Amino acid sequence: MPVKVLVVDDSGFFRRRLVEIFEADPRLSVVGTANNGKEAIDKVQSLSPDVVTMDYEMPVMDGIAAVSNIMKIKPTPVLMFSSLTHEGAKVTLDALEAGAVDFMPKNFEDISRDSAVVKKALVDRVLAVARTRLSGSAANIEPLAPRQTHKPIVTERGVIIPRARKRVSLVAIGTSTGGPMALQAVLSKIPADFSAPLVLVQHMPAAFTGAFAERLNNICQIKVKEAQDGDRLEPGVALLAPGGKQMMIDPRNGGCVRILDGDERLNYKPSVDVTFGSASKCYPGKVLSVVMTGMGVDGREGARMLKNSGSKVWIQSEETCVIYGMPMAVEKANLADETIDLNHIGERIVREVG
Repeated sequence: MPVKVLVVDDSGFFRRRLVEIFEADPRLSVVGTANNGKEAIDKVQSLSPDVVTMDYEMPVMDGIAAVSNIMKIKPTPVLMFSSLTHEGAKVTLDALEAGAVDFMPKNFEDISRDSAVVKKALVDRVLAVARTRLSGSAANIEPLAPRQTHKPIVTERGVIIPRARKRVSLVAIGTSTGGPMALQAVLSKIPADFSAPLVLVQHMPAAFTGAFAERLNNICQIKVKEAQDGDRLEPGVALLAPGGKQMMIDPRNGGCVRILDGDERLNYKPSVDVTFGSASKCYPGKVLSVVMTGMGVDGREGARMLKNSGSKVWIQSEETCVIYGMPMAVEKANLADETIDLNHIGERIVREVG
């Protein structure tokens, strides 16, 4: 059965173009359109779509208010469209906090072209958002009991011995879809006197990472900033990889980050694999890494390099992920030391680093 889509936008051109693209794919069926947030709420209730594409700037009721109301009345996965500006980034983050699952840039020029690449990216994102678990969002997640899923060390005689705790020189976290709210949930539990530096990789456009770092810095006790080339790794400071670039760890001068353009052949800029891989070489056996909610497999090969160097690899539990793609890739490769529910990742990081 096709995925049912409701298209919400006050631009008649944008609505028609989205409908054309979605209806051309047999996996999707457009069940309705709306040109403002109030109409969107009514149609969500009457049409029961599997996913909603939502604009922000609309008359009568804007997209953020519409998303917030939809989540209260009839929770439905929402994909937001946003302008690639600093202000657009702030609006998008507000929408994600209100309950939207993911976002895409709203670019009239791209959507006007008859581009197979643009069409595929849009359809794939809508299909992925439709499959998400709304209960996995940071705002709505229910407390779950702590789980013990670490792999014990067993001797040849079958005796279980305790794991020796290694010194953690760096905490590295990678995430994608669902990541902004998940990172907020994790980092807000880390105290200001945290004794290790952190590096964060979140798949985001270049225009968004600065605003996202600002938001995290305002709500967290630790300092969070968008990384710049040459930034030092310091205890209690989290460096967020800038969108459109690659962030690598450099052990010289006491440890710093290098911000590079990176290989164009890489699917993600920033890439979790790139940052994790460089961390494995700089701090072998001394990195605590966490792969969290997101589409795709980015982070798997970086986790493999960290694991091979003796470092720990944790993943977010399937039940608390918006999309269990990146953590699942690590789990299927048998690289995860522990699986942890989102509510407990922050406190577990604090305990592990000590």
